[in-house]
Amino acid sequence: MTSLVIAAIYNHSRPPWLPLLPSAFAWIFPGNVYFYGGLKLSVMKKGVLLFFILGFFFFRGYSQETRLPEEEIFHSVSSHDLLDYAAELSSAPYEGRLSGSPGYEKAARWVALQLESWGIRPLLPDSSYFQWFSNPWTEVLDPGSVILLPSKGVARTTRRVLEFPEEFFPGSNSASGKVTGEVVYAGFGISAPELEYDDYAGLDVRDKIVMLESGVPYSKNDSLLKSWEKYSYHRYKFARARELGAAGLLYTGLVANPNTSYLDGFVYAHVGEAVAGELMKESGHTYASLKKEILQTLKPNSFETGRKVTIKAKTRHFGENRSCNVIGMIEGSDPLLKEEALIVGAHLDAVGHPGMLFPGALDNASGCADLLGAAKALASSGVKPARTIIFVFFGGEECGLYGSRASVENPWWPREKVLFMLNLDMVGNGKGFFLQGGLSYPAYLEHFQQVNNEFIHRNLRSSENRISYGRPRTDSAVFQTAGYPTMNLWTTESVKTVYYHHPLDNTAGLTPEIMEDAAKLIALSLFRIANDILL
Repeated sequence: MTSLVIAAIYNHSRPPWLPLLPSAFAWIFPGNVYFYGGLKLSVMKKGVLLFFILGFFFFRGYSQETRLPEEEIFHSVSSHDLLDYAAELSSAPYEGRLSGSPGYEKAARWVALQLESWGIRPLLPDSSYFQWFSNPWTEVLDPGSVILLPSKGVARTTRRVLEFPEEFFPGSNSASGKVTGEVVYAGFGISAPELEYDDYAGLDVRDKIVMLESGVPYSKNDSLLKSWEKYSYHRYKFARARELGAAGLLYTGLVANPNTSYLDGFVYAHVGEAVAGELMKESGHTYASLKKEILQTLKPNSFETGRKVTIKAKTRHFGENRSCNVIGMIEGSDPLLKEEALIVGAHLDAVGHPGMLFPGALDNASGCADLLGAAKALASSGVKPARTIIFVFFGGEECGLYGSRASVENPWWPREKVLFMLNLDMVGNGKGFFLQGGLSYPAYLEHFQQVNNEFIHRNLRSSENRISYGRPRTDSAVFQTAGYPTMNLWTTESVKTVYYHHPLDNTAGLTPEIMEDAAKLIALSLFRIANDILL
């Protein structure tokens, strides 16, 4: 016995007898018959010649005017279209797509219009593309300011106004107001007696401005890291500083972050590491070596810097607000297999307009553009997959994974009927691909590898889907925790500078060629998996 793989010719006007071919050949040539992307037949060697002779007469009249469905999908993806999608979502009218804001809702409605125009149906029972959830947000009305004040008795220090955005970012959830105080470095801002760790031990921060690191000092991905999880959240750090009487906060690292919490009257800003080093210089500490020491020894090293700062912020908070996921589907064609679904998603939101436009092109207009390109190609192929394919554009990812949490808490598809959830995040700058979790699902990985080898020809690496003991940071992590098989696709080997949560994250940092190949890889792999009845 040998296997002969052929592709049946599909189009909108395929002959009515075409679906009968598998049964006919199964009767003539005993063996297994099943669909795999196109048609895959196992036949005896002696039947090969007759098969081709019959196939010549059956398909001769269609060969000149039709394409194989995979060819149709492949040629439907254009880097120009993908770059246009990313440019649209990154443009000024959407105001950086901060989840909860009018700009985000405008972007969500634009995405829904694209899905509708391609014939991709809404999934939700009320025939809506939108799954709504609670999503408070804060509007930053202007950049505000951070001013370094002279040290008492130190002649060489002077008043200095920090430059925006080179040296500071306004706090994405800062209260509106002005605060002046002495700067106290409090490490990671953690009080964890059960872990014998306290950054605030012996430190008086009342009416002062604390300078903090994000994350936790413990860096191993093991079961002990789980004990640190609750202390890793930005909201914990802010609440703890406020609880101890701090007047305000400086967060090290120039990363706009709407995943912090709004606390009435609590003003904060983000500063770069160079500024952090400047603030602690008079105390005899070097920022880089100090942070390294804490990470290596797992021992706090907090102190008064001897410097003062003034932080000004102008914001408006919307506590009672909502946002949405955008969800569409291509319903499966097989009466039984259509009950099973493949989910592919990308977060639509970005970090907004904190003082100026943060376009969010790579993170994550690129992932959304690739998803739109794959969805359009699949919808326009003229052939419905056997299984259902669901496309999700998540809101609230940057605010705290609000959209994905709403999806698993109020599921729109039975969990036991989902083959996997594939997440796309920052898929737009590089030379290769990494499919995180692929090694855990070899039957799915094989399809991605075959598509890459046949059509894409890029470096595709993969890994097992390991448990992350730290806090969830991606939409897929929420699905994984809820028991869904999950995979993540991103690009590797960046060819342009990566700007993360930064105003320079614009379309100039995208690589259209890798985006085109990503959309083709996604669309063709989903098509094959959806049609593989052996899964």
